[in-house]
Amino acid sequence: MQKIEVNRSRSKIIYCCAIIITIVSGLCSRVYAEYLPEFAAAHLGDALWAAMVYFGFRLLLSRCSMAVALGVGILFSFSIEFSQLYQAAWINEVRATLAGGLILGRGFLWIDLLRYTAGICGAYILDRWCLNTASPVINKVDGDEIP
Repeated sequence: MQKIEVNRSRSKIIYCCAIIITIVSGLCSRVYAEYLPEFAAAHLGDALWAAMVYFGFRLLLSRCSMAVALGVGILFSFSIEFSQLYQAAWINEVRATLAGGLILGRGFLWIDLLRYTAGICGAYILDRWCLNTASPVINKVDGDEIP
């Protein structure tokens, strides 16, 4: 039992690090957009935001499978995007702040749904690859049997 708790704690630390790295990368993709290829500058920030959402759900739902984090992450990201169709004055004031804009976005774009899907699927694939290279004990602890 103790081995499971140690691995669960280790997993949480890894996901915290993944979240921090993803946030820093996403902010850098916005700040240094002029140094990136045009395609990356246009799409990378939203994809990284969604990847951060996936890692956040892996952290919060550590006892659930990766598929649950994938589904909940997409549902959450799409909900945030569709909430941008709501344009009341109070929520627009929140969105006008730096934190509100980064978390809630500013305007609905269909392409963002594709960016979020790509970011979450990319994070899921990376997570799956990392678990494939990890020890079998970690794979069983996270609830995902990987052949």
